[in-house]
Amino acid sequence: MNITDIDDKTIKGSQKQSIPLRQFTEFYVKAFFEDIKALNIEPADVYPKATEHIREMVKIIQTLQTKGFAYKGEDGSIYFSVTKFTEYGKLSHLKVGELKAGARVSQDEYAKEEAQDFALWKAWSPEDGNVYWDTELGRGRPGWHIECSAMSIKYLGETFDIHCGGIDNMFPHHENEIAQSEAANGKTFVHYWMHNEHLQVEGKKMSKRFGNFYTLRDLLAKGYDPITIRYMLISTHYRQQFNFTLEGLESSKAAIERLRNFVRRLHETDGTTSPEKVANLTTKLETCFSGAMDDDLNIGVALSSLFDFVREINSLLDTNLVSKAQAAEIGGLMMRIDGVLGVIGKVEMKEALPQDIDALVQKREEARKAKNWKEADAIRAQLKEMGIVLEDTAQGIRWHKEKKT
Repeated sequence: MNITDIDDKTIKGSQKQSIPLRQFTEFYVKAFFEDIKALNIEPADVYPKATEHIREMVKIIQTLQTKGFAYKGEDGSIYFSVTKFTEYGKLSHLKVGELKAGARVSQDEYAKEEAQDFALWKAWSPEDGNVYWDTELGRGRPGWHIECSAMSIKYLGETFDIHCGGIDNMFPHHENEIAQSEAANGKTFVHYWMHNEHLQVEGKKMSKRFGNFYTLRDLLAKGYDPITIRYMLISTHYRQQFNFTLEGLESSKAAIERLRNFVRRLHETDGTTSPEKVANLTTKLETCFSGAMDDDLNIGVALSSLFDFVREINSLLDTNLVSKAQAAEIGGLMMRIDGVLGVIGKVEMKEALPQDIDALVQKREEARKAKNWKEADAIRAQLKEMGIVLEDTAQGIRWHKEKKT
């Protein structure tokens, strides 16, 4: 997962704040790592920075010049000639002849032969200030597209399997990555491109103008659990446009708690064995969940199979038809699945209730037996305010502590 710590935006941002580029970008790099940790995202093996791979970029650009795919403009900048790469547009299904200068094709101040050509190396100009490198290409800095190719090829090879990114990166960024990489190496760059759709918030594009612009930190400041946010974001297929709502976070919180409660029940069960029934259900879940995730990360089907399994095993638990050994096997399966989802985590087990809370639980039970539903509901609500959630089951009342957000 590369870190773009040099481009037009970061240069302008550092100049606006009158601080060095490294100081400007390190603020966002630090925030990025804090956020992915909060969301329980498994770390990548390498986080290369563009500023530390200039030599690799220069080498690719020189190869492209030698092969006739790149040329130097009047201003000293070096450009990739799109028309020289005959397969340009194969990812986005755009034809070179149809490309015109506009919103999706950069019209910068650099002198290039064709509007659709893109900069590999940008010659230094006074506006860049002290952001430049002196190389065999001249004094300047790399273009955004060449940064990604150079770092990907160094750590993943000239050909690798999966490249991810937002749908807005398909053109021109990923199209340009393919062109420069394959032109330089003569090999397929990437086998599979996975582009996630845009996120909507409250039914609209996320925008400060609409008042629906949230960073992760904004949501955490409102008291939302980052794991709840994680669950909500992964619960819709990556290629499907997703509508993020604050109400949806409450549903996500309930879904996670249902999974955690299920794991708690597994630890507490001491029923008789029902080997064939349990074995059939666990095999079915493993097959369905893995099959769905292998099918282009079909998370909707995967989660559906998981909650069907939870419901069916809960029914067996209600009638004491799951032994401790079977419960342990099911618990292991749940943890393997959580290795993908990352939302259950370590579940707190049941502990003795404080005397005053236990007295309230018993008082509610007495109210239920007397069919005094109003008092029973009032005590249940009181306990919930105290962080104790009650669950009425065929085996009697169960409780757990509500996870604080």
